[in-house]
Amino acid sequence: MAETEPGQDPVGEDARITSLQERLARAEQAEKARAGKAGAPTADDSYRLGNRVLAELVGAPVGGALIGWVLDRLFGTSPWLLLFMLFMGFVVGFRNIIRISSKRPD
Repeated sequence: MAETEPGQDPVGEDARITSLQERLARAEQAEKARAGKAGAPTADDSYRLGNRVLAELVGAPVGGALIGWVLDRLFGTSPWLLLFMLFMGFVVGFRNIIRISSKRPD
């Protein structure tokens, strides 16, 4: 009875499916390479991130102090705007460092 009933014939793997899977894998690799997510983070990526954190830690307070000093010279409020802008530079620098460190790796 089983021989006369309609059913699926045992067929090998379809060449179209294999071709589609290969093209899909190549497209995924090309997209990863295009997006810059080709592999695991390298030592160069860590070095770049460390330099960025250092630049934020140093640059924000120095920039704030410079702006405060210029405003103090302009308005004659020495040293209050310098101190305020220096403090704001530290706040902004640490906020940026927290933002960088809490970003999920891709």
